[in-house]
Amino acid sequence: MRAMGAIRVLVANRPRLMRELVLATIADQPDIQIVGEVADELELESAVEEKQPDCLIVALESLSELPHGCDLILKKHAELKIIAIAADRNRSMVFRWSASGVYSDQIESSEQGILNALRSETEVAGGLP
Repeated sequence: MRAMGAIRVLVANRPRLMRELVLATIADQPDIQIVGEVADELELESAVEEKQPDCLIVALESLSELPHGCDLILKKHAELKIIAIAADRNRSMVFRWSASGVYSDQIESSEQGILNALRSETEVAGGLP
């Protein structure tokens, strides 16, 4: 059952432990609804189509690149926010689509930082090179 006005989140982190930690972080938040989990990145685009999340949480593999396939997803779903987490580098980024392309900004790598990014409605200030 969808909570009224809840932020709809699709979680697609690899490895499984990272996905479970992210799910545990947001599961008890009354204003956030987990709409699905994706273990295989090949299923990511179809899961976004089916679940229509407000936010997608993925693994950040490279600090200078948008996670694989996310540029196409943002082009198709301009309203979507992508939060990418690189636990091994203690780094997290948020990506959004704008008229001039994909924009990114670093977010605080903590439970509160991720929750703040999920709830934030502001545009990101930085940009990918």
